[in-house]
Formats: sequence, C-alpha cells, structure tokens
Amino acid sequence: MKQVVQNYKSGELALLDVPVPGCKPGGVLVRSAYSLISTGTELMKVSEAGMSMVGKARSRPDQVAKVVQSVATNGVPATYRKVMGKLDSYTPLGYSLCGVVEQVGAGVDDVKVGDLVACAGNEHALHAELNWVPKNLYAPVPEGLAPRHAAFGTVGSIAMQGVRQGEPQLGEVALVVGLGLIGQLVVQLLVAAGVRVVGADPDPARCELAERLGAAACGDPGSAAVEAAVAELTGGHGVDQTYLAAGGGSNQPVELAARLSRDRGRVVDIGKCRLDLPWNAYYEKELDVRFSRSYGPGRYDPEYELEGRDYPIGYVRWTERRNLACFLDLVARGCVDVEPLISHVADFDDAVETYQSLKDGELKAVAVLFRYAEQAAAEAGPRTVAVPSATVRPRAARSVRTPVRVAFVGAGNYATSMLLPHLTGREGVELSTVVTTTALSAANAKRKFGFTDATTDLDAVLGDSAVDAVFVVTRHSSHAELTKKALHAGKAVFVEKPLALTEDELAGVLAAVEESGNDRLQVGFNRRFAPLLREAKERFGTRTGPASLRYLVNAGRLQHGSWYLRQDSEGSRFAGEGGHFIDTASWLLGADPVSVYAAATSGNEDLQIVLGYPDGSTATISYVTTGPGSFPKETLDLIADGKVLRLDDFVRASVFAEGGAGRKRWVSSRLPKARDKGQNAELASFVKAVRTGGPMPVPLDSLVATTAATLAVQAGLAGGAPVALTRTR
Repeated sequence: MKQVVQNYKSGELALLDVPVPGCKPGGVLVRSAYSLISTGTELMKVSEAGMSMVGKARSRPDQVAKVVQSVATNGVPATYRKVMGKLDSYTPLGYSLCGVVEQVGAGVDDVKVGDLVACAGNEHALHAELNWVPKNLYAPVPEGLAPRHAAFGTVGSIAMQGVRQGEPQLGEVALVVGLGLIGQLVVQLLVAAGVRVVGADPDPARCELAERLGAAACGDPGSAAVEAAVAELTGGHGVDQTYLAAGGGSNQPVELAARLSRDRGRVVDIGKCRLDLPWNAYYEKELDVRFSRSYGPGRYDPEYELEGRDYPIGYVRWTERRNLACFLDLVARGCVDVEPLISHVADFDDAVETYQSLKDGELKAVAVLFRYAEQAAAEAGPRTVAVPSATVRPRAARSVRTPVRVAFVGAGNYATSMLLPHLTGREGVELSTVVTTTALSAANAKRKFGFTDATTDLDAVLGDSAVDAVFVVTRHSSHAELTKKALHAGKAVFVEKPLALTEDELAGVLAAVEESGNDRLQVGFNRRFAPLLREAKERFGTRTGPASLRYLVNAGRLQHGSWYLRQDSEGSRFAGEGGHFIDTASWLLGADPVSVYAAATSGNEDLQIVLGYPDGSTATISYVTTGPGSFPKETLDLIADGKVLRLDDFVRASVFAEGGAGRKRWVSSRLPKARDKGQNAELASFVKAVRTGGPMPVPLDSLVATTAATLAVQAGLAGGAPVALTRTR
C-alpha cells in the first residue's frame, strides 16, 4: 500500500510503498476514503523538516533540552548516533480521516466490515491507503454524512475540546484569534452554542469566510475594527472568552486577548502560538488561562487509546471518542458546515506535489483533502469498459478438398502438451511451419510433431500464401499484436487466451478485423467444447427464467519464477486465464455479460467476480489461489427453473430436476479416462471452419465480450464499484 512519509533530517517527502498493517485485536483495519491535511500542524512539521539543524533546534527547544540531558547521561557519541538515527528515518503524516472498515479485530463489536468510520490519531489515522485504528480512536459515521465531511472529525474534535475548555454560555461573546482550519470550526461551534463571535485574522478572505459561517464581525487583529466590534457587542466590558487558534512566533494574540477580555475572562490556548503572558494585564483582570489538550480526555493515555479502556461517562462526559462522535453528529445535522472550508481536493497519488504547493504558497487553502483511488472511482459513477465491434464483408468459402496448412507461432508447454498432440496426424491438417524465437526450440518442435519447416522468421510465414491458419501460442503480452499481423496477412487465427491485455489492445484487434475484412478468429476458450459439459447442458435443457451460476476455480499457487507472475508485462494471472471461466458461464447462460463486479482478499490473492446478464441471470466466479491442491480444480453449479446442473472437475456431471413425475436425476454414466476440457473438439471445430469456410466455432462478438469482461475485472478491483460493459462502434 502507499503512505505519505517525511524524512525529518533531509526534509524529503515521499509516497512510499509500505506493508499493509495487520488487524490486531481491539481495533479495525480501515481503507481510507478521504484524509484531511491539517494546514497548520502538518505544514509546521513539513517546514521544520526543511530547516537547517540550527533552525530545527531553535524551533524545538523542548527537544534540545532532551538532547542535553541525554548527553549528560549517555555521552556525546551515543547521543549523536541516537539523534541522527531518529532524524534520518521516515515519519508519518496525517491524523484525521474517514474510511471503510475492511477487517474487524477480536473484541470489537460496534462496527462491521463495510461500515464508514471517522478516525483520529497521529499514529493511526495517517495519510495511507490502509490504517489500523484502535477502538477509542474511531466513531461510526452517521447515515447520510458524506465521507469528505466526516474526514474533518479529528480537527473538529480539537476545536470542540477547545470550546469545552472555554465553558461558553448562551448569550456570551467570544473572540477567536486565528481563522485557519481550527479557528473556523471554533467559530461555528460557538455560534451553534448560542455565543456571538468576533474573529481576528490578517487574511481578509478568512475573515469573510468566518462571517459567512456565523461570526458577527471579523477583521485584522491590528486594526481598530476588531476592538470596535467587541466594544459594541459587549457594551465595553470585553469578551467572555478568547480562543487562541493562531500559530507562529508573534505574541500579538496573547496581548490582544488581554486587551479585549472582560474582568475574569477565560483565555483558551488551542493552537501553538507564543505565550509570553504580559503579567500586569493578566494579573489586573485576573484572567483564567486554560490549555486545550488535543482531541479531549484520553489523549496521550495509552490505556485509553491503545488498550480501549474507556472512562466512565459519569466521571468524564466528553472523551476523545465521544467528542469525535458529537462533532460528526453536529455536521450530519447541519449545525456545522465544513464544505465551505474545503479549498482543494487532491488525488492521493499527488500527495507530494500537494504538500509542496502548500509549502511554497502556490496553493492557499483552509482545508485540503486527499481522495483515495477507490473513493474517486465510486464518485465517478459506474465504470464502463467498451465492448468494440466490427463490420466485415463476407468471405468466399474454401474448397473442402484442400487440406488446412497450419503454422504455429510459439511451441511452449501448452502448445506441445494441449494443442499439437490433437493436430498431429489429424486428417485434413498439414503442419506447415513452426516459428519460435530460438532456432533450437523450432528444430525440436519440427522433429517431434512433424512440421514441414521450422523458422524464426515470422514475416516469412505470414507472407506464405500456402499457410491457411496461424496459431498464436506465445506469451500473453504478444497475443494482440501477433493476432493483428496474422489477420492483416489474411490468415485464419487461433490465439490462445487472452486475446488482449488492455482495452486499447482489444480495440486494435477489432480495427484489424475491420480493416482487413478478415474475421476468421478463434480464442482458445475450450471448456465450452468439453463433451461432458455439453452433454450436461443438453440434459439440463432450455430454461425460461433467470439462472444463478457458481463457478469455483481452485487455481492453486504458481511456482516461484513462473512468467505468469510478471504482472507488469504479462498482465495479472486472472487476465491471462480468467476468460476460460467467463466464456464457460456465458455459453451456459446463452448470453454475454453486461456488468462485472469484482472484489479481492488482501493482496488480491483470491477473487470474487459477479457477472450480470441481460435477463437477470448472474454468474459468480470464485478464483482462489489459497486452496489445497487435493481439492478439485473446477466445480460448477447452474440453478434455474427448479433444476441444477453440477460439474465436478470435468470427471463427473449431474442434473437434478423436479417435475410432474417427481424428482429426476441424471449422472454421467461413467468416468472419463482423463479430464477432457474440450481442446480436441475445439480444434476439430476450428479446422472444419477453416477448411469449409463456414462460421467460426465461437462468434466474434462473444470472443470480444468475454475479453472485455475479463479486462473489466481489473477495472472493478481498482475502482471498488460495478463496471458496465457497453457495446461501441
């Protein structure tokens, strides 16, 4: 998964690939939908990281004191190594997000997988695709509250805890100094509590925003406007509370609070600002200075945050978690509006650039959200994958007396074990030429299977008018390109699955069909030709209502070093062989799919694919790699109209039905000598079609629809939403 990190020594920001956190007891694993950048706290940390070592020391005198103590205790060399090691490490960013529960740890019973939660904590609500969050640092999101708004939960809790520390009462007047993200939320919370608010900030845009959100008046803290507004609203007595939500090194906020507070007023520090209290001013008014500790009671208590030990509500009414839930409720009910605070929404992949823009001042914002890929896909609406088509002129039929001359491009394991044995010695077939990338492999194939010729020159074979059909049995990444070349050369083409690995490749193949006028194409979807399955389908008979189909594929793990694992070049494993199972389902249901939904276990090891069909039928394909090798590889059940067709790994089939005569059952009478998955019958049909000029065994539209549906699985996994399959011209 990806996570935003920073090296505090060099200042480097990175979007790093890191392991997925485990789901420990007492918490939940959450997949992020939105996370919020704290434009105050986080940018301060980012800025500090870019300073020199002297600058870092000046900005963090508390840490310097710890270093001095360590030197006294451990000596200079040990302390130096310790400090440098800590500085020269990646540290996380982020502490406020909203996401979907992906896994529930032991001991958690208040949420379930799929629930939307808001999460808090600078160790648990990070800018990362997945986070483990302990029970007391998340809260369920109220129904109807948008995820982008729920992502404000943590900063909202910070603002709320500050307001609670001020103990506002109806009719009072408050001054909020600093109208950044926290300050804007404090303004709204005070207004919701019946308090009239005056805001102070040097940015006119932020002042205007605060007034739109309910503040009575706002202005530059150095201007007379703020003082005049306070005098008018309080009758000259001064404000009841001042909330310091500003940052920086100026002492102006503290001095302004002293000047504008009433006698015995309350001053609450929420932000990290300079606090050189002018003693006389604070003494004479007997001002009550209070600090607000982050999200609320429980913060920095490991027993509360990590071990889930809640405080009794009778003693601690508003804990971290209860503050979080309360803020979400206020936003859900419209008492607080966070949408106007959102200045920018960035895709999570652009996180580093977004931080840099904020740091450089190019992006001026109150609140910035990161939107994660699955959320972006869901908001974009239903994903579509095109199912292209082509218009082809009719072709003249071949003479039935002419033998079919076949060339093979590729002679790997599948070609030599599953295809060539069925063609060698077949009447009406002449193995003309085998093409491989190495001379020796071509010579071996020629000797073993009786090809007339062997070569490494593909163009020579495609230019040979004596060759009628070309078999493309190479690695997946070359299938589409070789198929296009063979079609343009006027050859009938048998291409082993997959036909294409991308939508562009698929469209390119269809373009070649249309440009060449050659639609003589077959993809190696052999299971529909399996004798046992064909007999079972015939016994099942026609259906009148929608069907449910379940197909379990116990694919098993690949051996280390298999080229199937090269997903960057050869596509995913399912992209390579999933078309087999989609084609089988579509053939049994008599239609092409119109929608695809895909989900995967962590790491995409096991897939669940649901195909929708025009008549309301569904097919669920469970493609698993973690099952035992002793279990059958393929089992299938088709249920419709009170009948069930069952296939057990191509060694046994049965049909169950209930009718007027009672229960009926057909079971294949004998076990086949070997699993026949239809390769022989498929090749016989292809050769016959080429020899006679008749229709190809599988209509071109069906081959394309199956390929598009296979590609849609990957799109569905990436987007987390159903994918529509749409026909295009």
